[in-house]
Amino acid sequence: MQSIISVSGLSKTYASGFQALKKVDLEIRKGEIFALLGPNGAGKTTLINIICGIVNPSTGVVRVDGHDISRDFRAARSRIGLVPQELATDIFETVWKTVTFSRGLFGKPPDGAYVEKVLKDLSLLDKKNNKIMTLSGGMKRRVLIAKALSHEPQVLFLDEPTAGVDVELRRDMWEMVRGLRERGVTIILTTHYIEEAEQMADRIGVINKGEIILVEDKAVLMEKLGKKQLTLHLQSPLKQLPPELAGQPLELSADGEKMIYTFDAQNEQTGVARLLRQLGDLGIEFKDLRTSQSSLEEIFVALVGART
Repeated sequence: MQSIISVSGLSKTYASGFQALKKVDLEIRKGEIFALLGPNGAGKTTLINIICGIVNPSTGVVRVDGHDISRDFRAARSRIGLVPQELATDIFETVWKTVTFSRGLFGKPPDGAYVEKVLKDLSLLDKKNNKIMTLSGGMKRRVLIAKALSHEPQVLFLDEPTAGVDVELRRDMWEMVRGLRERGVTIILTTHYIEEAEQMADRIGVINKGEIILVEDKAVLMEKLGKKQLTLHLQSPLKQLPPELAGQPLELSADGEKMIYTFDAQNEQTGVARLLRQLGDLGIEFKDLRTSQSSLEEIFVALVGART
C-alpha cells in the first residue's frame, strides 16, 4: 500500500541536551488509521509536531504526500489537519467564523456548504453562531476538529482527542473518524485509552524513550504477542495445586475456585487437551471453562516494561 507519510532517520535533541527522538523511521499508509502508543514523555507529541512542521528536527527527513516538510513546507502542511491536546482557540469568535478563518489560512476559497457539512458531522451546526467561550469542553474539542478539517486535509492527526470528554462525544468522534477513513483520509492518533486503539486502529506503532520499538498490523500484533488463557471454574475449591501439575503454566485463584492456564495459541500443541486429561485422572472436576486473550493494553504494558 502507498505511503502518505515517510519519516527517515528522524532525531530531535533540544538545547537542554535532552534527546526526544532517536533515528525514527516510520511509514504511514494512505487511508489507514494508525495508532501511536507510548508512555508520557516517550516522544509522541514531538514526533507529531515535527511531521506537522511545528518543531524542527535535528536530523532526518519527513515527507508528506511526497513533499519535504522542511523544503516544501506549504505544500506538505496543506495536506495535514492537526487536532492538538490543548483546547486553546479563539474564545471570542463564533464557531462559524473561526472554522472559515482556518480554511482561509490554507488558501482555500470560501465554501459555506463544506463548512456547514463539517459542523453538521460534528453536531456543531446548531452552535455555529455561538461564541466559543460559551461552549462546553467537549464542544470546544469538536471545534478544534472542525478547524483541522476546514481545509480538506488528506491526513488528520488526533493527539489525545478524547481526553476529558464524555462517552457520548467519544462515540460520535469515532464514528466521524471511521467516516473520514472511508473517504480516504489517513488518521494518526495518540491515545491513553488503549481500548480505543484496539477498537479503531488498522496498525499500531509503539514508541518508548524516543525510539519506535514496534510497528505492526493490529490483528497480527494481537495474534503474535497476545497470550490466551483458559479459566476453569472448579466444582470444589482447592487449597493448592496438586504436585502432579507442577511445572505447568497454571495459577490457582486466591479463593481456590478457579484454575488459570496460560498458553500460546500459535503453537500446534497448546497443552489444553493434556491438562484436561490430567484433571480427569486426578478427579478434579470443573463446572465451567472459558478462554480469553490478552488485550492490547496488556501487550503494550509488556512491551514498554521490557524496555525500561
